[in-house]
Amino acid sequence: MQDRYDVIIIGTGSGGGTIARKLAEANKKILILERGGFIPKEKENWDPHQVVTAGRYRPKEYWYDKDDKPFLPYIHYNAGGNSKMYGAALFRFREKDFEETKHYGGTSPAWPFGYETLKPYYDMAEKMYHVHGKRGADPTEPPTELPYPLPPLAFEPLISDLETKLKQLGLNPFPLPMGVNLPQDTSKSVSPVILENFDGFPDPTDSKADSQTVGLNHALMYDNVTLLTHAYVEKLLTDDTGRKVIAVVALVEGEERMFSADQVVVACGAVNSAALMLRSANPMHPDGLANSSGQVGRNLMLHHNGCLVAFTKKKNDCVFQKSLGLADFYFGADDSELPLGEIQLMGRNDPDTILWLAEKIYPGKTYEELREMSIDFWLTAEDLPSPGNRVTLREDGSIKVEYTRNNYTAYEKLKAKLKEVFANLGTLDEDYKDVQWNGYDLDISGMSHQNGTLRFGTDPATSVLDLNCKAHDLDNLYVVDASFFPSCGAFNPALTIAANALRVGEHIAGLDKKVIPQVLEDVLSNQ
Repeated sequence: MQDRYDVIIIGTGSGGGTIARKLAEANKKILILERGGFIPKEKENWDPHQVVTAGRYRPKEYWYDKDDKPFLPYIHYNAGGNSKMYGAALFRFREKDFEETKHYGGTSPAWPFGYETLKPYYDMAEKMYHVHGKRGADPTEPPTELPYPLPPLAFEPLISDLETKLKQLGLNPFPLPMGVNLPQDTSKSVSPVILENFDGFPDPTDSKADSQTVGLNHALMYDNVTLLTHAYVEKLLTDDTGRKVIAVVALVEGEERMFSADQVVVACGAVNSAALMLRSANPMHPDGLANSSGQVGRNLMLHHNGCLVAFTKKKNDCVFQKSLGLADFYFGADDSELPLGEIQLMGRNDPDTILWLAEKIYPGKTYEELREMSIDFWLTAEDLPSPGNRVTLREDGSIKVEYTRNNYTAYEKLKAKLKEVFANLGTLDEDYKDVQWNGYDLDISGMSHQNGTLRFGTDPATSVLDLNCKAHDLDNLYVVDASFFPSCGAFNPALTIAANALRVGEHIAGLDKKVIPQVLEDVLSNQ
């Protein structure tokens, strides 16, 4: 048994990296276990073929679908977790996302608390993650007294023109809330060199505000924090009562080691956190740790995500395209009483993808020609929890993901709305007439915004975690990745994960609830 710690944190993604910083500042003695290492800073970081096509930074690990067919999940094991590759669009969930809502695929359940509970932690997380944005531009955005910490990123000419024309159509385009830590951190310092390969790429300049750069790196400045990389946690051991985790068993660079702490925080990602609980079954927890409800691994949600590319006559010379969003159809549309989702510009597609998408539409055109005539959009619709969509373990210990799409009608309708918007744009600008479309939808291998496998709630019979994200069945086990979501809205989940990690970190640190947390005090003092 190694030295005892106050807290062991397993995983360094948006939840683990964020809570590590919070608890480090509270002077907790912390051990952080990260399954991977640090992504090396190398020229391949920005090589589209290496990153996207070859999957240079992805593990060669097979999971299995409901038909027991293997697939390579789009995940990353490294310091910062999947946030190293995310696009850093940092949204708050809307007030209605916390309420019971009817959808085409069924009903999205209410959270056990509302937006107001997370509101102050969203404020903290936006400050921590250097979020650029503009309050009031998106009418669906939930209320807060604070402006964004930083001004919105400047639109390039094409996007500025698109914003103007969308407003002429009566729509409400808005600057995406982006987590970027720029030199001098002003909107005027946007550098195409820094931001070109950003969405889906590791950033060797550390300009992207991911959980390594803003969370883990800060935590490691404290003497009370220890990080072990290449540390795969095999299982958690409990005492004879089954109420307390007494040891974390990990393979550290191939050597089995055991660690103990007063509190254990799991943040491996929704699929791997559930798998860890299942691997940790023992006589007191025969169906898996914290699984008296039978809900561990169930209710997996994956946003319905995909790319839709508009090939137009409008010349697109944008370098950093990921800067504008559209949420007018988030709660419905003129021809839909039910929610559809949100639309945002994404980073420019890589050459291999654009050539593939255009091979039947524009055969013979070069990537440079296609790049100038393409505008890349990312669409997201809500997935709904279903007990049958679940994570289990096969006999050999490998991960099986049983998943069937639901609420896909909303996603298809959202695609139709984007095409309708461009048809209307064609009445204002000849360059938007006769648009050709192609795209791709993420399948199960995309593991897009995975969440929901260890849902929280007030009833131990129907949930795994309590309102503080502590396991109902154990006294010292917490989970701070997106596993705790009972529903997932249709916005990128990273800011909600980070905000909740700050909330749970405050609980674990034992802060007096009457005292304004230092992070929030810093936010207020800088306004």
